[in-house]
Amino acid sequence: MLTINQKLSLSQKLTPQQIQFQKLLQLNNLALEQRIKTELEQNPLLIEETELELEEKELEPEKETIEAEDEYSENENTSDEEFGIEDFMNEYDSDPEWLNKSKDEDNFEPIAPERKSLREHLIEQLRLLELNDEDLFILGEEIIGNLDDDGYLKRDLKEILNDLELFEHIKIDYQTAENLLKKIQKFDPVGIASRNLKECLLVQLNELKIDEYYKYIARKILEDYYDEFSRRRYDIIKNKMNLTEETLKEALQIIQGLNPKPGEGKFDLLDNNQITPDFIIEKVDDNWIITLNDKSLPSVTINKKYLEMFESNKRRKKSEQEKSAYKFLKEKYESARWFIACIEQRRETLMKIMQAIFEKQYEFFEKGPKALKPMIYKDIADEIGMDISTISRVVNGKYVQSPMGIHELKYFFSEGLTTDTGEEVSNKHIKERLKEIIDSEDKRKPYSDDELAEILQSEGIHVARRTIAKYREQLKLPIARLRKQVL
Repeated sequence: MLTINQKLSLSQKLTPQQIQFQKLLQLNNLALEQRIKTELEQNPLLIEETELELEEKELEPEKETIEAEDEYSENENTSDEEFGIEDFMNEYDSDPEWLNKSKDEDNFEPIAPERKSLREHLIEQLRLLELNDEDLFILGEEIIGNLDDDGYLKRDLKEILNDLELFEHIKIDYQTAENLLKKIQKFDPVGIASRNLKECLLVQLNELKIDEYYKYIARKILEDYYDEFSRRRYDIIKNKMNLTEETLKEALQIIQGLNPKPGEGKFDLLDNNQITPDFIIEKVDDNWIITLNDKSLPSVTINKKYLEMFESNKRRKKSEQEKSAYKFLKEKYESARWFIACIEQRRETLMKIMQAIFEKQYEFFEKGPKALKPMIYKDIADEIGMDISTISRVVNGKYVQSPMGIHELKYFFSEGLTTDTGEEVSNKHIKERLKEIIDSEDKRKPYSDDELAEILQSEGIHVARRTIAKYREQLKLPIARLRKQVL
């Protein structure tokens, strides 16, 4: 039996424009630049403003722009309330090339010197081997192409040979491949393409020009007592090898001076990725200045020609084909206006949130990480009258550059606890203090987690042992036994 019922309910739905704003809000500047370029390609009514147009716009705003903004503000679905609305500083080599100096200004634009990837650096050295067999060169390229971020060959050499035989019809015997691999391991950086840490350290050790006696002792430790060495069981090594403490200390210092990650540092396996900060905070005289680092973003406006075409056809009687064209222009016009408005609102929202974070964490920017205060998303949301989800979208994946370095915005948010003196401290402050204690401990007798907890408690910071263990792991610091050293 059919019945008719009345039902009253409240629901909240986002308009397409609000959804677009939320998506733009969570993009960092690099991603937004790509998004703007995509929109420029897809919407013919959008056009990138030139520098000349921007200067003219600053001097005398165009009538069409003002009218568009007035019409936008009158639209029933476009009010602010409905939106309901989120270990690298730029470095140059010590002798960079400075170009593009203006005749009237003392401004310079630094050009970062070109850097080769690790792969390019190794391929150049592979060519210097002057291999007679082209197949060996291809094998060398395959080995180099299978290195991980630390410079290790994680793929089995036999698998590489099998793939070459299957897909390239190249057959190379294992011993020949092993000989080529050993040559590659002596490339700069030495130890590259090793299959494990032990092999990496031995390759580097064999290439060192040092006292042969200590070199022999160090090699013996790695070859025969590697397990004990990796577990810091130095007393066992000392007794089994019948070494004096001084000799053991010298040999261990040699080993510890080797590079466990030859792929890191001067060269990168992949393209050099550098964090581009979304905000820049700098102190000029006694004043702090916050800047949204968006100068590289294309500035977009509505194409005048299409705008004039749209306005001239507004009230004119149109044919069916013209109606279709007018409908298309109207849709693109509305889309362009919303896109421009969303970008501007995104800018205002980002600056408002960054300003609030700066004010809450002012002591951090003045004094450093130890002055970081406990702060959660709700603190900022309440401060500026925005939703917590908006704050979350803004801080995720965005970075700020300040005199204290480059930090992700999420860095400034942390839980905290109250000390015996009544002071609230951030858990990041506790981690900093924990790292200081471990760095300054006696390496012969490193502190256990229980002892670390006792030290912090004596300073008025009550933290459980399991919390200490969690913080230590987050700091990537090993347990006491593995921190033990022979001095």
